[in-house]
Amino acid sequence: MASSQPRHPSRLDANANAAESSSEDEVSLHSQKGNLQAQVVSLDDDKGDHATTNKPGFVTVPKPSGNILPRDRLLKTSTYDYAYEKSMSHAEAKLFYQHHQFASRNVDTDPTLNSVPASYNSVTQTENVPSCIPAIMKHNDTEDKIVSTVGQDDSILQTQRSGTTTSPLDQYGSPLALEHQFKIPTMSASHCSFGMNTIPPRSQDTLGQTTPGVGNPHSVGDALGTVQGTMGTAPSGDAIASELNVICRKVLGLLDRRLNYMQLSSQGPGDNPKDRPEWKVYPPPPEPAWEGDNEIGKPSDTSRLEQPKKRKMGQDIGEDFDMAECLPLPEKSDWLFRLDGNSVYQVYESDDAAVSDQPVVQIPSLRDFYMDLDAVIDVSTDGPAKSFAFKRLSYLEGRFQLYTLLNEYQEIADSKKVPHRDFYNVRKVDTHVHHSACMNQKHLLRFIKSKMKKSPDEVVLFRDGKHLTLKEVFESINLTAYDLSIDTLDMHAHTDSFHRFDKFNLKYNPVGESRLREIFLKTDNYIKGRYLAEITKEVISDLESSKYQMAEWRISIYGRSIQEWDKLAAWVVDNKLFSPNVRWLIQIPRLYDVYKSSGMMENFEQVITNVFQPLFEVTKDPGSHPKLHIFLQRVVGFDSVDDESKAERRLYRKYPIPRQWNTKQNPPYSYWIYFMFANIASLNFWRKQRGFNSFVLRPHCGEAGDPDHLAVGFLCCHSISHGILLRKVPLLQYLFYLDQIGIAMSPLSNNALFLTYDKNPFANFFKRGLNVSLSTDDPLQFAFTKEPLIEEYSVAAQIYKFSAVDMCELAKHSVEQSGFELSLKQRWLGANCSATGVAGNNVAKSNVPDIREGFRYETLMGELTLIGRYVDSLSPQSKGHFFRGQLQSSVTKENESHPNHSLLEVDQATASLQTSNTMSSSNLLQNQSEARITADACFASSAAHLSGTTHSESAGPEAPPEQKIFPGIVHERVQRGSMLTRALTEHNKTTKDGDKIEINNCPSRSQR
Repeated sequence: MASSQPRHPSRLDANANAAESSSEDEVSLHSQKGNLQAQVVSLDDDKGDHATTNKPGFVTVPKPSGNILPRDRLLKTSTYDYAYEKSMSHAEAKLFYQHHQFASRNVDTDPTLNSVPASYNSVTQTENVPSCIPAIMKHNDTEDKIVSTVGQDDSILQTQRSGTTTSPLDQYGSPLALEHQFKIPTMSASHCSFGMNTIPPRSQDTLGQTTPGVGNPHSVGDALGTVQGTMGTAPSGDAIASELNVICRKVLGLLDRRLNYMQLSSQGPGDNPKDRPEWKVYPPPPEPAWEGDNEIGKPSDTSRLEQPKKRKMGQDIGEDFDMAECLPLPEKSDWLFRLDGNSVYQVYESDDAAVSDQPVVQIPSLRDFYMDLDAVIDVSTDGPAKSFAFKRLSYLEGRFQLYTLLNEYQEIADSKKVPHRDFYNVRKVDTHVHHSACMNQKHLLRFIKSKMKKSPDEVVLFRDGKHLTLKEVFESINLTAYDLSIDTLDMHAHTDSFHRFDKFNLKYNPVGESRLREIFLKTDNYIKGRYLAEITKEVISDLESSKYQMAEWRISIYGRSIQEWDKLAAWVVDNKLFSPNVRWLIQIPRLYDVYKSSGMMENFEQVITNVFQPLFEVTKDPGSHPKLHIFLQRVVGFDSVDDESKAERRLYRKYPIPRQWNTKQNPPYSYWIYFMFANIASLNFWRKQRGFNSFVLRPHCGEAGDPDHLAVGFLCCHSISHGILLRKVPLLQYLFYLDQIGIAMSPLSNNALFLTYDKNPFANFFKRGLNVSLSTDDPLQFAFTKEPLIEEYSVAAQIYKFSAVDMCELAKHSVEQSGFELSLKQRWLGANCSATGVAGNNVAKSNVPDIREGFRYETLMGELTLIGRYVDSLSPQSKGHFFRGQLQSSVTKENESHPNHSLLEVDQATASLQTSNTMSSSNLLQNQSEARITADACFASSAAHLSGTTHSESAGPEAPPEQKIFPGIVHERVQRGSMLTRALTEHNKTTKDGDKIEINNCPSRSQR
């Protein structure tokens, strides 16, 4: 009788109403005919008004009458009924508990569940086996055989050796017992599954494709990777696949937009000419003290007598720099540049191209930018999309916690095997630190006292028509050198600056006097910044003495005058502020309202002209600004700084162009970033064509204020600083994870200004796999020790309980996010550091075990595969996302074997990849498996298992889907008939007819 009943996947029946208390306790086991190796516990949802007995001891659960499900009724309500949804959650929790109890009881009593014959083959299951039977996988690594059995809610992991069954506790009784099972010299799929070898159930059509031993040499698994397990959904239901299709289309659409902006502005990997093998770093960095890859531990045998004498690191800063070595400068270019009507500098190949207005790169207009930005904001505020992203992020965090529990001791053992390396001697880059506050307060105090004693009669200031010596300046504020102390300087921002950015800015004034700031902390003053150059050399000396700490100092160009660039470049070059440990970023304060109020400017276009015109001039003819050309070789990018918490009042329905922005109102954050991006994109194309280094955009973003700033950062910025507001926007946080956008976070700075340390999301971001690094921001205001970066790491380790591996992984992230040349990164992280995953990890350099790096890469590729699985047709750009790591790895290896080849081949490879639309999903997953992506097959199978059917078999979206994933959230197709829904409906209709069309998330620029 049971065999004649329809077979349904095992799921939690949502029809069990809380009011039907009589049916809540009636849970039974449903038996199936056939030669089954294990009995499976399932909830039967067969139709019937009364409980019927199929076999002795087996009863079925009655189903309430009627064809309308409770959640269908919930969809018809206009508001969200919290009480009703909570009662439904309680009912499901009871069913889940009862199901788990019966499963556990059956495991204890039924011997067939406790032993699995070694000769069992999951592919040879009989046709009458229901889809809820767990898949049994064999993992033949060496002589061990791991057999994994996974049910809907619980899994049984059994390990066999030579046909004998052992319990998991016997196999992995001690923590270090994992070392034998998960030892991974190459981190291939056959060597490691990170202690999570359970495989999700598969449908009959998928088993033959992904089962080990049948066309698949490696068994891959991910017990936590199933969408079913994370979302609590059943494998059946076309509504789930339909809703995931809509969400994943939106996610991939946003990733496509960002990819277009990154390629347009040459901010992607391999776009910067300084990463080419032929790029020479001058002054050259010191030679490594150990030869090879630091594994053999032998001192370098290079004869120092054959080489010219080099300065010792930490001494004679800048003495190895000679301006004559940088001459002759490159020739003048024939290309032209001019400011167009939209206040964007355009580059033209010839006069004819300039007359016909045909620039070499098409910059999106301000209208196009805001349309793309609105698309990002619309998706980030969509209810189902936010819920989906939140659940995926929660899953990622839980997965990392489970990984840590299973592999903590293995990581410790791997780290101990690495000679010489520990946290203190792996390279760390301070990716966000302002130059005028790069020293600690004690250092500045000692420097001021030294100047007061040694040169009190030196003229340092001209004010009110009068020249003042240093002694006269201190007499005017009634202070002597003896009176000065840390308390007198009053530059720490720990107590009275919380949510008071105005007070924090005043902390830059020693003793509260702006004249002392001008003397000691400014580059453009009466003494031409000599005092600041001297203290900068002292800080550089400390960095070089530590050897393993680097810094990217942010120094200001205000845009008040067109001569600012030449003055700053002269300050750096004349004072010889060059070091292999230091690179520079240019920060542009958003202070147009101040300039306008003081009468310095007429409109916003003057700021753009003062900031970018000298850069285009020196790119066209380096001889016009020789010192600026040399200085720009050490500049890695641009930053935008100011108080983000300021209210942005929109005075215009449509923003005017900068030439017409002549009010005292400061332009909004997005307006500033767009014009920085647009001009950098045009500048980078020209500099890349000339072989000069290009720049990236790394602004302050998400520290406070409007979370929409993060949408701007996602769209057109290489990486951001702070980003703590990502905790409020789960979809953007998920997008930052998928694209691995760098986030330089400063918890100590946030603790003093906007967010207390215990509430900082840094630890959560790190666990979820976001590309985060630690930085100091302003050591002068926040640090107490001589090594502020180590202080930042130490506080984070104490508060967040970070392990040594965690600290080394953060240090590696900082190097990867930084703008140092690729040749230096290869020296610090390994020759193949630009590759992704284990292929790019050198544990002897980074002290990050391969098992950790493989876990991060496997998880990321699994998420990307899961997103791509639910999209009917992948765009070429999306395919580029999947193959980015594989492409970089191949290009890196090619460069190592052929160092004369240009990295411009990356662009050609990417272009050919994007023009290929014939690759199917199966080929895509196969290629990723060949690239050692160990989780793709698992995630693909789990995605197929979740949907329960293929896209061709799924029901169309004409009817509102059943809300199984996100209870209580009204679906968008019920809420409004959007353009996207209508497009998807048309797509599904034409697909059934055999037509092939492509649906985009929004109109292309050519259609606007």
